[in-house]
Amino acid sequence: MANRVEKTVLMDAQALQRAITRVAHEVIEKNKGVQDIILVGIRTRGVPLAERLAATIEKIEGVKVPVGILDITLYRDDLSTLSYQPIVHQTQIPGDINGKKIILVDDVLYTGRTARAALDAVMDIGRAKVIQLAVLVDRGHRELPIRADYVGKNVPTASREIVSVKLSQVDGNDQVVIEEITE
Repeated sequence: MANRVEKTVLMDAQALQRAITRVAHEVIEKNKGVQDIILVGIRTRGVPLAERLAATIEKIEGVKVPVGILDITLYRDDLSTLSYQPIVHQTQIPGDINGKKIILVDDVLYTGRTARAALDAVMDIGRAKVIQLAVLVDRGHRELPIRADYVGKNVPTASREIVSVKLSQVDGNDQVVIEEITE
């Protein structure tokens, strides 16, 4: 059985918050403010990241940006390999997305398959004016032509490595580490 061994700490709590702050400024600049923006966190760790991003934007702009939760379970292209009875959580989008700027938020961009599933899920909900992607870490190794609009940190990785994002809301602490898979 394969084990995971922590190899490198990429980001501590302060570096993680600095990355979120930088992404918040980029979102505001690229969209010329926060009018009609809805942040949508992809379960699981994309949700607290979207909430933190919204809180940071509110500190900067003085405007509360709505945050939604997106469950992509039924949109995954590997659904049949996951389980016979996948656990589906509720998707919660605040209001109508038609004509809005949707920013999908996730922890790690890897193959692009999660982002593709999220795009399909959002398009089934409505017709957004634009859909953008914000990720904390882009580790490369794309299998689909997907690129993030906002990246907290670009980290080239080997295929035997895993980028593990730990958030206080889910894991009890804030850090990003590279773990190596060992046999």
